[in-house]
Amino acid sequence: MARPASGASALPLDTILPGECAAAMDALPENSVDLIFADPPYNLQLKGDLHRPDNSTVDAVDDAWDQFDSFAAYDAFTRDWLRAARRVLKPDGALWVIGSYHNIFRVGAAVQDAGFWLLNDVVWRKTNPMPNFRGKRLTNAHETLIWASRSEGSKYKFNYEALKALNEGVQMRSDWTFPICTGHERLKNARGEKAHPTQKPEALLHRLLVATTDPGDVVLDPFFGTGTTGAVARALGRHYIGIEREAEYRDLAAARIADVRPYEAAALKVTTSKRAAPRVPFGQLVERGMLRPGEELLSGNGRFRAKVRADGTLAGEGVMGSIHQVGAAYEGAPSCNGWTYWHFKREGKRVPIDALRQQIRDEMGDPTG
Repeated sequence: MARPASGASALPLDTILPGECAAAMDALPENSVDLIFADPPYNLQLKGDLHRPDNSTVDAVDDAWDQFDSFAAYDAFTRDWLRAARRVLKPDGALWVIGSYHNIFRVGAAVQDAGFWLLNDVVWRKTNPMPNFRGKRLTNAHETLIWASRSEGSKYKFNYEALKALNEGVQMRSDWTFPICTGHERLKNARGEKAHPTQKPEALLHRLLVATTDPGDVVLDPFFGTGTTGAVARALGRHYIGIEREAEYRDLAAARIADVRPYEAAALKVTTSKRAAPRVPFGQLVERGMLRPGEELLSGNGRFRAKVRADGTLAGEGVMGSIHQVGAAYEGAPSCNGWTYWHFKREGKRVPIDALRQQIRDEMGDPTG
């Protein structure tokens, strides 16, 4: 972690900070946060009450925190919090920001102007959107998320294989379908009313955090609200930092998160690419005595044999080389995965040499294991 900037405090993990988001982020250490999820005010520009056909009033977003005097005022607010957000992000950190058609295009331009590098926009399609009661526009059935790395060259985190596994083995697309918060997940205040008008579903944050963070990472939410980000982060073994100026929201969020039971560490492992596994040379199996020089290996089909040499190469009939080269030569193929091709015998059974490699990887703390 980088040293805190002059006047900045130590990183307050698993804490909800009071105050305005930009000022609170300016008090945090520079380059200290792995991911930011931002759900800023949408600046909905509502004019008067919204009514259903039966003339009942719709509980719309009319809170003071969503009201700005002009687009210029909203743009200045956006630029200020994005500046602060980019400062606290690690060089390889990333930002998620969500919005509706009212604000997301203005925010998107500001994200690029601030120096972030756009990676994807994601459409959250709502299965149960609020109808368009006046019948003058299309039903607004989605919101848009922007995913951006801190800069163009950032080595941002993306657990591609984990998202593919979440999607039954199919590559995850940029259109996500979730319902809005209803039922038991929707928080109520002391008056029994909906606590927050734009509370996000935990399913959305679950996917986002599994996709772009690892256990132990620090996730900052500068518009914390009732704490969805913190609740999901705690359950998934991530640290959170929330910033929220409204005391009522802070109290609700703190009580909500306190009730969250983190998942077991073993359950937080996700599917990763084999390319992420520690490299284990075949020769290391020989050095450690797991295979001995002179020991015979057999091809999976039993047709070919080769002997292990002290330097980690194989010697077969008229061919010598690596486990991959000898396997390819026997099969007359341009290449061969020697780890799955060659087997050794233990107690009368054939065992792929890859089992020995995985044993070493397990000792090394292989994230794919």
